[in-house]
Amino acid sequence: MSGPILTAVAAVLLFSLLTAFGVYIYGRLAYRPGGEASHAMATQDDATELDRLIRPETASRGGQSGMLLCSDNLDAFALRALSARAAGRSLDLQYYYWKTDRTGMLLFREVIAAADRGVRVRLLLDDINLRGNDETYLALDRHPNIDVRVFNPCWNRVGALHRGFELIFRPYSSTRRMHNKAWIADGRLAIVGGRNIGDAYFDASDTMNFRDLDILAVGAAVQQAEAIFDRFWNSDCVFPLSALPGWGGNLEALRRQTEAAAAPEQAKPYLAQLEGEAEAGGLLPRLSQFHWTDRAEVVSDPPRKSKGHEADRWLRRAIFPVLLSARSRLEITSPYFIPGRRGVRQLKGVVRRGAQVAVLTNSLAATDVAAAHGAYARYRRALLRNGIELYELKPEARANQISLFGSGGASLHTKAFIVDDKAGFVGSFNFDPRSLSLNTEMGVLFQHAALAGEVSAVFDEQISPENSYRMELDHLRLVWNDGEGPRARRLHHEPNASLRRRVVARLAGFLPLESQL
Repeated sequence: MSGPILTAVAAVLLFSLLTAFGVYIYGRLAYRPGGEASHAMATQDDATELDRLIRPETASRGGQSGMLLCSDNLDAFALRALSARAAGRSLDLQYYYWKTDRTGMLLFREVIAAADRGVRVRLLLDDINLRGNDETYLALDRHPNIDVRVFNPCWNRVGALHRGFELIFRPYSSTRRMHNKAWIADGRLAIVGGRNIGDAYFDASDTMNFRDLDILAVGAAVQQAEAIFDRFWNSDCVFPLSALPGWGGNLEALRRQTEAAAAPEQAKPYLAQLEGEAEAGGLLPRLSQFHWTDRAEVVSDPPRKSKGHEADRWLRRAIFPVLLSARSRLEITSPYFIPGRRGVRQLKGVVRRGAQVAVLTNSLAATDVAAAHGAYARYRRALLRNGIELYELKPEARANQISLFGSGGASLHTKAFIVDDKAGFVGSFNFDPRSLSLNTEMGVLFQHAALAGEVSAVFDEQISPENSYRMELDHLRLVWNDGEGPRARRLHHEPNASLRRRVVARLAGFLPLESQL
């Protein structure tokens, strides 16, 4: 048999094998058993500690929501743990990822303890960050009171080759992720914002810790958060982890791991914070600090955004009219800020109406995604030319409190905006193409001057000269203003960024990657 014929036969065989493998992958994907439908449990007057604590505050306020801003990382950990300890009926937990590091294990410890008391736990996670950790989450799922489900899962759990082929055969859907973050206890309390579960969100990382915001809500906003959770939990985009191919999961071994996580010296500040707050009344003292309003709403993309459906209900349709309505001042905080040409035009229009527009994002040295910074960098000159103020967080930005056992390095993770000192949003939505079109997102949209003032105060602290570079144009040349007074410097290159970061960011700026960032 001649060479050309052998080559043709080999090509046909290879094509046949790939086709067969593709059919096999699709066949496995076609069988996706969904979980049994379940819904938020009805609240009662005094059945649980949270019922007794929160109902008296909400009963006399009609359909209002009470909101408390949480900017401190250690406090954010404590709020979640305290609410788990106080829960007596249900915990509904929805996250983009939940790491199995120190603080992740400490919170697993609280969740397991709640389940041991009879609390029903529904844990919904995006699948993209579970890979390699299935055993941990399967162990949780072994508990009779804990149900673990995953959003848009990969059917092939083991083997890079199988996973690689699955990604090839469904490149469109595999990039669409659930970026929502919500912690809901007893249908009485909800924590919604930008924080995932992991050391970097609670000042425990030994590399870099995130600046972030959550809103602790009671009242009507909690029912809205529960409705969003139920819609995701029962959607055709979500599947029980136990229904996916895989094995393992030892609950008793996981119990031992969570207890071991509480033993080291590094865990003591977190446990001491919990004990101190418990002795001081737990969540009770915070109720006097809540801001009450009937103009607050928990908003979210629909789960079927992951399939490109229901575009008329996407989150941007709820938040952009508020954002672009600014008449005096607009403050935007986003770790990944990629406005695109349309976004630049929209912000230019806000400036032309007479409003000040200020944007805070990460510097190249502070960001955890250098490629996203490269896409943002393409728009800096256009933004500055059109009167938008730009600030970039320094990697050594001073935190409100010293990082506990973790790195002093800072990276912005807050996603928020404030309009005219009275309206605002705190949530998971980045101002980038991925949040606009690919990920599902959620957050709290509100009108309340005092709460807006608190978010704005965090913004002002973060754009201060000691925490951020203020950018400007010197003719067409970018300038990073560092500090103020006699020690002020004017820099003409990306401050503190390594050569590798600069190369990655520059390449990302040239490559056609923006729609995926």
